[in-house]
Amino acid sequence: MIIVNEPLFIGNEKKYLQECIETGWISSEGSFVKKFEEQFTSYLGVKHGIAVANGTVSLELALRALELEKGSEVIIPSHTIISCVMAVLNCDLVPVLVDVDPYNWTIDVNQVKDKISKKTKVIMPVHMFGHSCDMDPIMELAEKHGLYVLEDAAEVHGGKYKGKYCGSFGHLSSFSFYANKIITTGEGGMVTTDDEKLAEKCRYYRNLCFQPQQRFLHEDLGFNFRITNLQAAVGMAQVEVFDKLISIKKKQGAIYTEAFKENNAFQIQKVEPWAEHVYWVFGLLLKDDVEFDGKEWAKRLIELKVQTRPFFWGMHEQPALHKLGFFKNEHYPVTEKLSRRGLYVPSGMALTDEQMKQVIEAVKQTTN
Repeated sequence: MIIVNEPLFIGNEKKYLQECIETGWISSEGSFVKKFEEQFTSYLGVKHGIAVANGTVSLELALRALELEKGSEVIIPSHTIISCVMAVLNCDLVPVLVDVDPYNWTIDVNQVKDKISKKTKVIMPVHMFGHSCDMDPIMELAEKHGLYVLEDAAEVHGGKYKGKYCGSFGHLSSFSFYANKIITTGEGGMVTTDDEKLAEKCRYYRNLCFQPQQRFLHEDLGFNFRITNLQAAVGMAQVEVFDKLISIKKKQGAIYTEAFKENNAFQIQKVEPWAEHVYWVFGLLLKDDVEFDGKEWAKRLIELKVQTRPFFWGMHEQPALHKLGFFKNEHYPVTEKLSRRGLYVPSGMALTDEQMKQVIEAVKQTTN
């Protein structure tokens, strides 16, 4: 079986983990946490990084740092992981959905413009599958209406928009270092920002709102969102070989693109001229005239020993959110199509050329 994703460790991961164990620094107090934050943000060209336990809480921490009024609205694409909406709800804010572009699958900026209200405070663009959102018009809308931009850069490590790294545009940005990400710490995440005050608030809320003058006296209620020194050690080793990891992903993307570009059964993600795609995963979307859907396609591929994953199920179709009274009569046709007819093929860091050939043959066999 060719699995959908497998991490790759080609740096000093073992060495740094051994150092943590030998020195006893395995909690969030170890030196690798700060080193990881500094190395990752230095790579991106961002001033501050706040490492946390996972990508989901990095979104919540970023929103907490903004200290928005209860009921403020956050605009999010429906085609994303539920972590985005969870973070909004956990901060007593209101998620407002828009659809995504039918070709590059990132947030539809024109719909964002139409959803801005007096209660809107944040736009949350989600870079998708390694391809950046169109950031210039988003930043222009934010400036015009006095809004914050929180970039969800979980899927675009090392990707660029017009030559500048994703995760460096927003007032705050969020990263995930889950095991399937280009940079991984197993679980883990980070908030990045150029704003020193926002960075300090993130550090404050991350660590139970401890105060330096009297540790166990609390003026506010915070969270234990801390990352461990063990996780950060792995992350630091990964950042040291960041360029190598990105080159592996780009090579995979080039091979799949060449193999699939003439296939009439499905479309691949359009690469816009302003994006430097890092191909976190490689997505395929069945065209309307294909008789089967993504679920059936996945079954056919698994019979050929190729594991896949479906695209995100739209936020407006989530039963858990309907129970809370959200999105019951809303429809986003592009997201609905992606949810039902899209899947991504094996795209892990450890995927070999021979495995890619097998994937390509299996995809062609199931769509000819």
